[in-house]
Amino acid sequence: MLCETPCFLNSLAYKSVILNKDLEIIFINNDWKEYISQTDKVIKNNSIGLNYIELIKSLNNSAADYSAEINSGIKAVVKNKKDKFELEYHDSSSENKSWVKMIVTPFAEGVLIMHEDITDRKNYEEALQIREEQYKKIFNSAPIGMLVEDPEGNILEVNEELCEMTGYSKDELIGDSIFNKFVVPDRIEEAKKDIEIILSGQDLEFNLDNINKNGEHYYTHFKETKINLPDKGAGILSMQVDLTNLRMKEKKLEFLSYNDQLTGLYNRAYFDQELKRLDNQDELPLSLVVIDVNGLKMINDVYGHLAGDELIKSAAAVLKSCLRDEDILARFGGDEFALILPQTPKKDVEKIIKRIKEESTKVEVEGNKLSLGIGFATKTKLEEEIEQIFEQADDNMYKDKLVKNKDSKSNIIKNLMITLEAKSNENKEHVQRLEELAVKLGQRLNLSYEQLSNLSLLASIHDIGKVTISEGILKKPDKLNKDEWETMKKHAERGYKIASSTEEFSVIAKYILHHHEKWDGTGYPNGLKGEEIPLFSRIIAIADAYDVMTHARPYSEPLPKKEALKEIKKCSGSQFDPEMVDEFVDLILED
Repeated sequence: MLCETPCFLNSLAYKSVILNKDLEIIFINNDWKEYISQTDKVIKNNSIGLNYIELIKSLNNSAADYSAEINSGIKAVVKNKKDKFELEYHDSSSENKSWVKMIVTPFAEGVLIMHEDITDRKNYEEALQIREEQYKKIFNSAPIGMLVEDPEGNILEVNEELCEMTGYSKDELIGDSIFNKFVVPDRIEEAKKDIEIILSGQDLEFNLDNINKNGEHYYTHFKETKINLPDKGAGILSMQVDLTNLRMKEKKLEFLSYNDQLTGLYNRAYFDQELKRLDNQDELPLSLVVIDVNGLKMINDVYGHLAGDELIKSAAAVLKSCLRDEDILARFGGDEFALILPQTPKKDVEKIIKRIKEESTKVEVEGNKLSLGIGFATKTKLEEEIEQIFEQADDNMYKDKLVKNKDSKSNIIKNLMITLEAKSNENKEHVQRLEELAVKLGQRLNLSYEQLSNLSLLASIHDIGKVTISEGILKKPDKLNKDEWETMKKHAERGYKIASSTEEFSVIAKYILHHHEKWDGTGYPNGLKGEEIPLFSRIIAIADAYDVMTHARPYSEPLPKKEALKEIKKCSGSQFDPEMVDEFVDLILED
């Protein structure tokens, strides 16, 4: 809250400082800074951390005479022995020998001290006209709302700031009553009592939620005090500071401290607090459910974090729609959620989970169905430790996730391949031909059955990283420019990330990463050379190049097979493994 304080303190028309409980200065407003800068006794803007009593003694000889009284008064407010402390003293350090009214009020763990210039009031008898002019000027230009009323609550004067706060003009307010304009019906009697208290000589200070002329709420800090009205007896001055923005920021901070910013759900801190509160006999059986969103990392890697955020928000909406009012749903961060289900036996938890699963199948993000790993556990006896119940629910979730996550990621891969075919030239026929060529070459190299299976899998998804490249680049009929080519080259690394995120395809991830390396070390992304390049990557490189050359592309006409083989041989030792080239040429000629 303190970090927001300068917003309204700097707007006050008098010097203000905030002290901690040890009477050390932790904040000064602009008026106080200016006051200090006009003296030669302290370094400008270097008063933070100083003891307030020692500082004013060095600044003001008159204040030094009152230092013991000031010290005891401030300490009384700090220790809550007094609601406030006030002192008027003569400021001999000022050119005009002004009078100062010190007002000390509680603030956080310390105090707020406001130094009000009351010279005009003290000199009233000597210079009535000057006092009146200064009063009007200060009143009308004050950056806080100000209102003067008589003992019946009739409005005698208002300033521009109050009009801006309330939405009323001066003409609408002056001559009317506070009970007609500002006091809601339920508070009329309380407001009348407040007037009596103030007129008895006791100042009032409080915060109040108000409604302006347009029906909008605004939050105000009031300080109201008795004043003497010229020729009219006693009256009341109401000073009002608009704290609406500060209030909104406080509420936002309070919300963020217990809520997840992305989904608006409760966060882990609130979950732990509520779990502790509900862990009692009355709430048994107490069930905990842990939910994990499958495939989030892959969605982030392929479609970007905005799509990942959409997946999280969709999961949150599904979970929220399936719960009762008394259930507590929290996001722990990342892809994990948790539920507290008070007074919920196992059979009812299973019904809730069934609803969640049914609803999740109706949700798709980027063509991929929402998949959730879910586990739960139920506390039925008070002596059972709630932490162990949570761990049991978490373990059950991971078991469920192991079953579902593989299918979820496989489905994402399948969807990616469909998307890739739609936005590029990587059609099914090309993939089938490439698989056939790669497997045949692998057989000539005496690869095992398992190796051939992995090689076939590599051929089918080796260009999956291209799904993250724009269709304009993938299908461009002309030569790519420098920037477009740099973007295209990233598909090997992106394909590696996608494959690495799944157990099924991680075995071929490194071959995807290196299938554009060249034998002479001029390839990408790592510039591997010779046999540093994995064998499977070298096989795919030759087979892919040959199939591309012998079939039409937007940027090239197909070559006859003999011409394509000449190109392959020409690149032997530079782009391709020389021994691999010999085997491949023999393979094609034999076919």
